[in-house]
Order: sequence, then C-alpha cells, then structure tokens
Amino acid sequence: MPLYNVTLKKDSPPAELEKAKEKVREQGGTIKHEYTLIKGFTVEYPADHVSTLESSDHIHVEQDGEMRIHNQPRQAKDMYIYTISLVTGWLLLKMALTNALARTASCSVRLRFRLIHNVQKARQFSVSPPPQVATSTQQPFAYGANDEVTRLAASRRRPLTLADLLKHGRPPLAKDALLASANFTLSLLPARLASRIEALRNLPFIIVSNPHVSKIYNNYLHSLSTLLPYQQRQITTLEEEKHFAEVLADLVHTHTDTIPILARGFLECRRYIDPTEVTRFLDTHLRARIGTRLIAEQHLALHFASQPISDDGNPPKDTSPSNYIGVIDTALQPARIVKFCEDFVGEICELKYGVRPRLTVDGQPDATFAHVPVHVEYILTELLKNAFRAVVEAGNEREPVEVTIAAAPDVPRNHVRGPYSVSVGTDPIHPNSDVGFEMDSVVGTADANESIKLSSPSTQSITIRIRDRGGGIPPEILPNIWSYSFTTFSDLDLQSSENGNMDALNAMSSSSGHLSSIAGLGYGLPLSRAYAEYFGGSIAVQSLWGWGTDVYLTLQGVGKVG
Repeated sequence: MPLYNVTLKKDSPPAELEKAKEKVREQGGTIKHEYTLIKGFTVEYPADHVSTLESSDHIHVEQDGEMRIHNQPRQAKDMYIYTISLVTGWLLLKMALTNALARTASCSVRLRFRLIHNVQKARQFSVSPPPQVATSTQQPFAYGANDEVTRLAASRRRPLTLADLLKHGRPPLAKDALLASANFTLSLLPARLASRIEALRNLPFIIVSNPHVSKIYNNYLHSLSTLLPYQQRQITTLEEEKHFAEVLADLVHTHTDTIPILARGFLECRRYIDPTEVTRFLDTHLRARIGTRLIAEQHLALHFASQPISDDGNPPKDTSPSNYIGVIDTALQPARIVKFCEDFVGEICELKYGVRPRLTVDGQPDATFAHVPVHVEYILTELLKNAFRAVVEAGNEREPVEVTIAAAPDVPRNHVRGPYSVSVGTDPIHPNSDVGFEMDSVVGTADANESIKLSSPSTQSITIRIRDRGGGIPPEILPNIWSYSFTTFSDLDLQSSENGNMDALNAMSSSSGHLSSIAGLGYGLPLSRAYAEYFGGSIAVQSLWGWGTDVYLTLQGVGKVG
C-alpha cells in the first residue's frame, strides 16, 4: 500500500491543506499522521488503487514508497506502516529544526551585538527607571545572557543575620543610612535569585514544563532582569534609591503567589517525581524565598518609613515612636498574636462547624522579643487551625486549647561578638547561605549618632506550647506530616478549591497579608517549620494517639533591642 507525504508550501493558506485532505478522502485514501511543526500529513492508499493526487501551487506531494507485504500478517503490516510513518515524521521534523537553526545562526551576530549594547547601557546607570522587561509569561533572558545567571548562581554568598536587617538604624533613616540599606539589599538579591533559577533548571524537564512551575521560573528571570541594571554601580542619590525601591516593590508583587503556584504545579506532577525529591527541593526553595522576600521587604519598609527625606541628608521628624525597624518588631509580644489568631480561627471555625473551641493562655504572656510578626502570625494560625479542627472533629470542643508561653533569656550558644561591621568579602561563606540566617547578638548601625544595642548579652528565644484534646495524630499519618506532598484532603477537595469553593476552615493559611492560601495542598506544617527554623527556631510535635497533641514552637530572636 503506497504512502504519500503531503505538505503545505510556504506562504500558502491553510485552507489549501484542508482541500487536499478532502480530495484524499474522496479518492479512498486514509490519513495516517498529521504534523503540526510542518503543516502536512501522511496518506495511505489501498494497494490496488490508482491515486491522482499530485503537487500543485499550494501543496507538495511526495511518494514515500510502495509496501509489498500483502502476504504478511496484519500486525506486521501495521507495524511497517507505523515505522515508515515515524521515520517520515522524524525526517520532516529534522528538516524543520535544521531550518530553524540556520535562521538562528544568521541572527547570532545581531543578537550578540544587542546583548553587548544592553550590558553597556546597564553600566551607564542613569537616574532613569530601569528598562522595561518582558512580562512574566515570557523569558526576558535570551541566549548568552544565561551565562550571567550561571555566574551569579556560582558566586560566593555571605550568610545573613538578623543583625543585618537591624544594623541601619531605627527609622526614619538619614540619607546615608537609607542609601547604605539600598546597596546592601542590592548586594544580596541577584545571586540569590540566580541560585533559584539554577535550581529550577535542574529539575526534570517534565516538571519544568508544567505551566505552574514554568510560570515561577519565568517570574524569577523577570525579577533578576530588573535588578541587573542596578548591579554595576552603587546607588548614590535619593532619586536612584526611589527607582530601586520601585523595582523591589515589583519584585515582591511578582512573587506574591509563588507558594500556591508551585504547590499546584508539583501536585499535578506528583506521578513523575518522587515525594522525597519534592520535599527536598521545596524545603530549600521556600526557605530561600523567605530570605529573598524578607531582604526586599525590609528595605521597602525602611524606605517608606523614612519619607519624605531631603537631599541635605536629614530624615523627617519622628513624631510617633515605633517598635518597628523595617518589618521587624523589636518588642513583639507573642501573646497578642495568639489572641489575634484565636479570634480569626475561631470565627471561621464557628462558621464552618457551628462551634468555637475555647483557648487559654498561661505561662509568661508579657514576654517580648524581636522577630518578624507576619511569620509568627502565619505559624500560629496554622497550628491553631489544626488544633481547633482536631478538637471539634473529635467532639471535644468543650475542652480548651491550652497555649503556654515561656521565655528563655539566655541561650548558651549565642554570645557577644564585637560591634558589627559589613565586610562582604571576608565573612565566612556557608554553602546554603541563602536559605538560612546566622544569629548575631550585637547590632550596629549605619548612623554613628544612633547605635542599637541589645539589653541582654545573648539572643533570646521564646517557646510556645499548643496543647489540644483532639485525639492525637494516627500513627500511620505521623511520619508524613513534614512532607510537602502529604495532605489529609482528597483530590475532590483540591478540585473544589480550584473552583473557588475551598473549605472556609482550610482557607485560614492566608491570614497574613502576603501569604496566599495553600490549604489542602499539604504545605501547612512543613512551611511553618521552614519559617521557624529560618531564624534558628524549631517546631516539634508530640502526639498521644487517642488523647491529644502537643506542639512546641521555639522562636529565636535577637533579644531586646534598645
């Protein structure tokens, strides 16, 4: 049975190909394969049939050969037809790729010149805003610019401390301190973004091909491309700092939904990747995201708290004293956040179940330390959500959830070092310094007139115990609670969440301003642990199956800042 390859000629309308298909069917032919890269198809005619199909002004017809296997079994015939068609398809694909590579090669000189021009333009660093880049659905890095990603990802990255975020002083900042904060932020972010891009590239191709994972990859490329024009020189004027703050705001906004998008992507790809690999990648990636976002938001908070600022270097008069230095509350009281989270979780629990468990706070409710409130709020919301849900579903809503707060003012492993100074090239480098913090106990400042000192000689930690009578965690589930791919919800629950009908109680992971809902995706506990451990803290779970659960949350701060 003869085979013919029918292809559409260049600049011919697609309608001509449809006409050719109709003619083939009228003549008794069977279309075996259709190609998308090259507009065309393969047609097979019966052995005793005479075809009048021929090339025209719009289509090209080429006979692939006549198969004389009439005496062979049907399976052999079909296999032979499939093999011939597969080879034909591969040859057509090869031709298309060869033409595409030829076109790319012809443009290489022009692209190289454009890349060199962009680098030179970035080095000029005018006070105008950075150039507009492609949207997050496109790849702003093309061709040789990927070498810059590789170089940055391989560069040495200094470890970050909580003291780094406090060292520029209490806002409002003077001009020099604000510029120092901007340059310090700029020195950290590009390498950290490039490291995440490399990590995404190292995932299996089928994972990165997922539209959700691909979107995150392109978001990181977009963010890095907006920072590169600022990397060549120091930020020396308030106008430049203002433009840089706008770039940071775009970066923070672009990555707002990173966690739920990644979660959905890996959920869809769960049959193609081992759950252990998912947990390993996400644990590293989300911890790095915590640091990257915190660095950007810290400078943005300092920027807005210092406005308006004059060119003579004087900050605005501070009329309302605040405990905040950027996004860090230097006198954070965990008991207040517990109360806020209790109200929030309780209202939604009452809406869902019709009952509201009681909560008691004891221990040292007046304890304070320096930490990031939004992180503490997320962790406590997740832990209280689990406790409230457990006691209600166990029928023990009359038994109160007990929260005990204990402050530990002295931690032996943390002790005073000398006054803090920035030395990017000499500080020890940790292999994963972009996924965690080092603790430092003395905080310096860029403003010599106002130094920030700790009132105790060591870093303070606070432990919060949450105890419920919800029946505990089943032994078969307990080993999986720290896995990002594990969830107690069914696929039906996840599908309903995509349609906007997410269970109200499960939506409580989005209580804080920028932490989007990831309910039902199995991310609550492992992500809470990532937030706690990023600052040297921890979360431990003790389950008494048939009775209840104790969760111990340890939060590490920098003591009391004066």
